[in-house]
Amino acid sequence: MSVIKVKEVAYARITAPDLDAMEEFLTDFGLTRAERTPTALYMRGTGPENYLHVTHLGEPRFIGISYTANSEDDLITLSKLSGASGIENIDEPGGGKRVKITEPNGYQIEVIHGRKKVDTIEVTRQKINSIENPLNRTSELMRIPAGPSRPHRIGHVVMGSPKTQETVKWFREVLGMIGSDDVYAGEKNNIIGSFNRLDCGDAYVDHHSFFCIQSPVAGLNHISFEVQDIDDVFMGHEYLAKKNKYEHMWGIGRHVLGSQVFDYWADPWGRIHEHWADTDRLNVQNVSNLVSAEEGLISQWGEPVPQKFIERICP
Repeated sequence: MSVIKVKEVAYARITAPDLDAMEEFLTDFGLTRAERTPTALYMRGTGPENYLHVTHLGEPRFIGISYTANSEDDLITLSKLSGASGIENIDEPGGGKRVKITEPNGYQIEVIHGRKKVDTIEVTRQKINSIENPLNRTSELMRIPAGPSRPHRIGHVVMGSPKTQETVKWFREVLGMIGSDDVYAGEKNNIIGSFNRLDCGDAYVDHHSFFCIQSPVAGLNHISFEVQDIDDVFMGHEYLAKKNKYEHMWGIGRHVLGSQVFDYWADPWGRIHEHWADTDRLNVQNVSNLVSAEEGLISQWGEPVPQKFIERICP
């Protein structure tokens, strides 16, 4: 039995020494400025959340992850945990309340409730003809607009940790996550990675909202955003590649575990950001699987995972 069950990822929080450079990258990545102060940058997607990504001014580091609670009662419950903050008012776009707690690697986890929504940003997409639906688009030429991807929401965050099993146990017991796939190397009891999803009962959710992978150091591997469709992944890749100023980390390909069509880029300080479309969706009826690294951590199509991607953990 978990302490609470969070219902969605809200945002990731990092720091950077140059907010202008960070905003330029995130704008090229496809996010939109929600608000900026002299010391903080808030970026949103096309969905109704005020912001999905927070950058504070400072030496580059990973601060932590925020999740949304189902009720203010959940915040009251969390505030009673050892080391938790009291219930705080959020002095950031959209307001709301939060409780801060610390996960086993020392990173901040915020659980929020009551943040106000904003109007969505409309993105027009043409229909796709297929063998199954050959006349979805008739008398209309497909013309994909050039420009950045259009991320809609934050989907998941991936962390590296030297204590994977302890970290996963904490996310399951405190935040109510459940396993989708555990990944082993060699012996089946040697778990090196764990994909975890939200427990929203019979409602279907993303294959994972949190992935933890074994690493010599703790930190951020990547922050992941769902974009409009598969064309959007390719469109964003083309746009960022033509900029010729950002490090491309991996992609385009389709994962095995989660099945997303993916593309990964690093910000000016090496923190990886992912565009993806078309994930598997599971509910509480789906069981957790045990999968070897050779079977699970590969692409169904696309290039093999580069070593620099595996090793990129930013404290």
